[in-house]
Amino acid sequence: MKVFLHRIMSVVMAMVVLFSTTSFTINMHYCGDSLVDMKIYKEAEGCGMEMPLASSISELNISKTPCCKNEQILVQGQDELQTSIKNFNLDVQFSAVSAVYSYLNLFESLPKEIIPFKDYSPPNLVIDIQVLDQVFII
Repeated sequence: MKVFLHRIMSVVMAMVVLFSTTSFTINMHYCGDSLVDMKIYKEAEGCGMEMPLASSISELNISKTPCCKNEQILVQGQDELQTSIKNFNLDVQFSAVSAVYSYLNLFESLPKEIIPFKDYSPPNLVIDIQVLDQVFII
């Protein structure tokens, strides 16, 4: 059980380190107020109603504002993972060590149960004495 718990905690901690250091970008394309497309790591595809690129607005002769817009959310991962125990003062070190020690001693295994008469076989009964004497525990 202890080995299994240790393996699970190792996998969980590895996943935490992986996800805390990973950066990613979410690109979204809105047409009006509704979300049309959303992509992670790629540029979101448009709905086909974007305004074409022109050298000036006067070439297009359009007075309306565009209804489509692109949004980008950047989730920045952690760059610095180096920490040292020298950065902690003595009180923090003492409380961390005592917490780990008390947690490890919390899960001590039970002592092995010893049965002294495990190999003893009872004698063969020739006569049931309680029935013979008609003595019963009530």
